[in-house]
Amino acid sequence: MGEYLLGLDAGNTVIKAVIFDRTGNEIAAASEEGRSRMPCPGHVERGLDELWTNARHVIRSCIERAGISPAEIIAIGCAGHGNGLYALDRDGAPLIGIQSIDTRATGLVEQWAARGVGERTQPIARQRPWPSQTPTLLAWLKRNRPELFSNIGTVFFSKDFVVNRLTGQRVSEVSDMSGAGLLNLATRRYDKTLMAAYGLEDCIDLLPPLIESADIAGTVTQEVAAQTGLAAGTPVVGGLFDVVASALGSGVSRTGSASIIAGTWSINQVIIDGPDLNEPVFMSSTFDRTRYMAMENSATSAANLEWLVKEFFEGENADGGSPFDACCALAGAITPAADDPLYHPYLYGAQQDGHARAGFYGIAGWHTKGHLVRALLEGVAFGHRQHVERIRRAGAVFNEAVLSGGGARSLIWPQIFADILGLPVSVSRSRETGALGAAIAAGTGVGLFADFSEGAAAMVKAERHYLPDASLEGHYARRYALFNDIDEAMRPIWRRLNATQSADYGVPRETSSPCCQTA
Repeated sequence: MGEYLLGLDAGNTVIKAVIFDRTGNEIAAASEEGRSRMPCPGHVERGLDELWTNARHVIRSCIERAGISPAEIIAIGCAGHGNGLYALDRDGAPLIGIQSIDTRATGLVEQWAARGVGERTQPIARQRPWPSQTPTLLAWLKRNRPELFSNIGTVFFSKDFVVNRLTGQRVSEVSDMSGAGLLNLATRRYDKTLMAAYGLEDCIDLLPPLIESADIAGTVTQEVAAQTGLAAGTPVVGGLFDVVASALGSGVSRTGSASIIAGTWSINQVIIDGPDLNEPVFMSSTFDRTRYMAMENSATSAANLEWLVKEFFEGENADGGSPFDACCALAGAITPAADDPLYHPYLYGAQQDGHARAGFYGIAGWHTKGHLVRALLEGVAFGHRQHVERIRRAGAVFNEAVLSGGGARSLIWPQIFADILGLPVSVSRSRETGALGAAIAAGTGVGLFADFSEGAAAMVKAERHYLPDASLEGHYARRYALFNDIDEAMRPIWRRLNATQSADYGVPRETSSPCCQTA
């Protein structure tokens, strides 16, 4: 048997390839950024041909950088962002890729809420519809893009598309499908009653066969081997919903710890022993057939810092260092004070409210760039706290958190998370926790590990630990209350802003072209 595992992570913007040894050391890595297309406000799409081109490039680059024989790669696992909608046509060719920060279906979600659709889906899928959710987008296409809809042959996810290109197989696996509200969570299978609630009873045949995360989906084809440098016949496992992969890759493979991912999305999740809690929260399956993930998520996390750097700080760092590090250093130099500005991290809307918008509040003439950056870092952490508190109210028990994603790379931001959440926070050694989780799944699938917990114990190591500063507890309690009060006060204003923007496009949303429909 070989010595290495290849983990792929197909995110909303970047696809990564990482080769690990059996103890979790990163031997080589490569990444490539893709381009999003925004044909209308709220529509966020990507080219699937470009995604596959980038996947081939990063795999080949990673193998070359590792300096190993491709035959030494034991198996391949792929993680990818959940939800959105990735579709092949009836001949298996790429058709459309809608990303999970798309908000075109906001109007449809509002209509469904008024009709009680969530009350029908929640008991089955443990989820209510939201704008970027796969069945919501599929229903939107059915209503607004009938020609495209009629050409759909398979609906799945970003990592499933990569697995399909590697192996030629059209499959998906349980963590991703359950994370999209497309499974009966208790049975972990497709459900006709659930599909009917979405108005998609005629679409169940568009969903591919289901496998488990560590099941072998197929093997690398001869054609793909020539394109990527992989060895033909290398096993490829079903893979994982990226948030579940990141939990596993950061060492959360049991109950009692919260996995917090500060990436494009704010992901907050806790492993529980059964599919039911005291209050409804977003639920999915995990890598373990007998355990579930309680989670609360929104597109309100580190993408805010990425936007700030891109628009206002890129190229400012004269010494050639990372502008992200420069921003965090500015924030770290600020001593927290009662009159610091606040920030709402709603560049792409808020959970269950696609109308929400980002904003700074309380800026005064003596505030500096550092104050604004710190307000943004705190605002993102406050958004995570909203989700964490809801999970705790539902009955999930945890006393520590593991932080991963882009936010974990900062030396300052994890301390802000610890202070605002009031929890000890640790950061794992590997920066690529999604790819590492996928690699653990691959190793489990070929028998290198007896189960996922054994794989995590072998491959995951903690690097940094942060304790909450007790002296800041009252300060952040007051600021969090203000954060929530301003959020509540702004909701009608956000709706008015949204209506004004709709009028500025020249036609009401209800009668605009199919491209720009939101209902």
